[in-house]
Amino acid sequence: MQPAAVTPERSSDIATTVVATMRQLGVVAMPRNYEIFYEALTGSNPELSLAVLDLSKRPTQEDLDKIGRKFFSQNHSTGIVDHVRGVLARELEDIASLLRSERTHIEKYGKILDETSDGLANRGVISKELLEKIVGAVSTATASTIDHGKQVASTLGDKSAELESVKSKLEEYKRLADTDPLTQVWNRRAFDNEIARIYNSNKGILFNALILADIDRFKDINDRYGHPVGDKILKDIADIFQTSVAGGMFVARTGGEEFALIVEGTSEETTFDIAERIRVLIEQTPFVSSQNGASYGTVTVSMGICMASEAIGPEELYSKADRALYRSKVDGRNRVTRHSVMAGRASKNWLIYKKD
Repeated sequence: MQPAAVTPERSSDIATTVVATMRQLGVVAMPRNYEIFYEALTGSNPELSLAVLDLSKRPTQEDLDKIGRKFFSQNHSTGIVDHVRGVLARELEDIASLLRSERTHIEKYGKILDETSDGLANRGVISKELLEKIVGAVSTATASTIDHGKQVASTLGDKSAELESVKSKLEEYKRLADTDPLTQVWNRRAFDNEIARIYNSNKGILFNALILADIDRFKDINDRYGHPVGDKILKDIADIFQTSVAGGMFVARTGGEEFALIVEGTSEETTFDIAERIRVLIEQTPFVSSQNGASYGTVTVSMGICMASEAIGPEELYSKADRALYRSKVDGRNRVTRHSVMAGRASKNWLIYKKD
């Protein structure tokens, strides 16, 4: 495979090159695929570039996923975002320069009109010849100003289109930076920002809840069937989370086999019902091989709930939800526990808990 326009220098429009190369190779437009080809085309990771060059003319998503798992244990798209921000800054400076030029041109035109007006006011009688000169000068200045204005308007229109394109790319890269590459839900970075946002308002504190979910005995699944099967189960469960909750609900993979949901505008009872419904759905979902239909057995999750009003900040909210999750684990797994019902119980040494 030979990617299009692979050069050792950073392209002035690397995003366009990445998109063109992916289209040429028939690669699906997924955030992780963008990141792979971005790194390969910029040459910032020589080993990755060689891995991409070794791909076939029509690489499969499985081939790309192998590269992603090998080179991107975490998301590394900060450089992409910074690059697009730089392009955006340059475009804005070009527009500012155009506007400064237009202002200078208009001020010059105004000066010509002022000088003409003063000249007329200071003359008693104006000859026809002088009047024709004045009209000619003003006409020339007016035509020049109009033409210049049209040129600026056209250029600004082009710049506006370019800025829209850059803005679109920036939004895509921002989404990539906050997306878990395997499951395509939000990642830990996005989750940390979202949970902190809860405590920015009284409404957020009163009407938000955190659900933490952990796949039961996930290590056993990986050990028995291998990591590719474990990855498939992670993706399937992420899909269940996304399709089982309201469109505006925040779903993130916070690490390993743990997921987090931030529920807005519901009571504790409703939040519990949501978690319980998801738990049952996962338990009833058949997890099978897409190749031979072999069953991987029943997969379950344990969940813990804490209302935002029960904590003074995001760290405590997460800690209390995690304690409720721990309680679900030690009580037999495959269940949902509310932190509020744990009040009054003897304290435990939470450090002895180790997710399995």
